[in-house]
Amino acid sequence: MASSLVQFRTEDTTKIKAASICERLGIDLPTYMRMCISRLVQENGIPFSMKLEDKPENPGLRAMKAASRIAEENGIADMTLEEINAEISEARK
Repeated sequence: MASSLVQFRTEDTTKIKAASICERLGIDLPTYMRMCISRLVQENGIPFSMKLEDKPENPGLRAMKAASRIAEENGIADMTLEEINAEISEARK
């Protein structure tokens, strides 16, 4: 299949920032551009969003992940609701 060179101009600072984001995502800028064009054609529109989150994780979500990890470590991650309620009832006695 024949290939074509696609070129465009952008400000140096914009290119540097974009290349830095791509690097943090584990790809280079030309790969990102090929991905964009390929998916644009496949989806007939802009199909995805790739963002780096600068915000810290939500404390509630962090607590739920920690609880899930602890449950997994203790072999109780797959307890049914009835089993959980039985454990609670037993602990309250």
